[in-house]
Amino acid sequence: MKTKTLRGFRDILPEEIYIWQFVEDKARDVFGKYGYSEIRVPVLEYTELFTRSLGTNTEIVEKEMYTFNDRDGSSVTLRPEGTASVVRSYIDNALHLKSPVNKLYYIGPMFRHERPQKGRYRNFHQIGVELFGPIEPEYDAELINMLAYTFRELGISEYVKIEISSLGDDKCRPLYREDLIKYFSANKNRLCDDCNTRLLTNPLRILDCKNPECRKIADAAPSILDYLCQDCDSHFKNVLKGLDLVNTEYELNPKIVRGLDYYNRTVFEFTTTKLGSQNAVAAGGRYDGLVKELGGAEIPAVGFAMGIERLVLLIQEETNLDFRKKTDLYIAFMDSSHIDYAFKITESLRMKGLSVVTDYNDKSLKSKLKRANKLNASYVIIIGEEEYNNDQLIIKKMRSGEEKVIGISIIAEITPTHLEQMF
Repeated sequence: MKTKTLRGFRDILPEEIYIWQFVEDKARDVFGKYGYSEIRVPVLEYTELFTRSLGTNTEIVEKEMYTFNDRDGSSVTLRPEGTASVVRSYIDNALHLKSPVNKLYYIGPMFRHERPQKGRYRNFHQIGVELFGPIEPEYDAELINMLAYTFRELGISEYVKIEISSLGDDKCRPLYREDLIKYFSANKNRLCDDCNTRLLTNPLRILDCKNPECRKIADAAPSILDYLCQDCDSHFKNVLKGLDLVNTEYELNPKIVRGLDYYNRTVFEFTTTKLGSQNAVAAGGRYDGLVKELGGAEIPAVGFAMGIERLVLLIQEETNLDFRKKTDLYIAFMDSSHIDYAFKITESLRMKGLSVVTDYNDKSLKSKLKRANKLNASYVIIIGEEEYNNDQLIIKKMRSGEEKVIGISIIAEITPTHLEQMF
């Protein structure tokens, strides 16, 4: 049997995982500054959770979900997105009774049966944020500002632009939807087959079609921003004010739809021109009705998700950051009789907080120095016969090639800071 991964699934190997950890660590750091806490939810949920939250007419539910029957006959689905699962957990655990405002974030895998391409996999990963409780537009602006801050910390803000719009609410969106149907019906002979289906089920999704002819028609379609009721218009203007106050740059894009039915009012995307057709690296918005729709209280919410794969690609292709793992010390001994000596030194240095690698083999010093270089070691300790007999060590700074002879007693004093001070 020849083993291989499933199509659209892949391994994340050690040489790449450091970029992932960099992204995750920066996100955790920034989110923590804004008062968010991590939540971990299952990857497998009852299918009804997603059909109710995402909408039965969305492409995700119709074509992309990994759904199957469990042994008890119940239908279960690998989560295609994170928001519904976090909302389910919020309701199940009655988090609204513990605090009127809940700031949560998650990091983890999602699953959709899509056509794999650059930056898009069937098993992909997201970092998401969900804020439950507040209705005020300042929270929407704060969330977008937090995401912009995260991108600055990742070193890729210059390659990303913020696009923002409003979808209105149940008061003003029906009139817009009605006029949109009239407009697209007059052009239905030019629409693709998918968009003719969307015209009957979800006409707003036509605005997001990638077909060139459909895009041309959509460009001249009515703008949702012209249909906002007074409350939605005021909310949207105050979101924009919150961005303007801290000089967060953005572009208005009334064609933003989002692929999920639960969004209302504020919607936004962070897009890039550096990844081809996969231009969205983060997106989100407000979803005030979803908690109630899934059986909870009437609690407003807003959130976003960003794709880790696309962020990693952007960092790899557009920055010069060095993500190689740093090794503080490599221990190279010259004779097999020195193994115990090297072993003891290695463990004592690790206990002092240093990252130390020792290869317990009889390869030459030249081979071991090549290995130290491959491990990106800052320093090498060399144990030769003379050093062993005189309770000494040679310490070599790899970057400059400088060497010093030190007594074995100094090992007890070595710390990461002390290493730099020795040269």
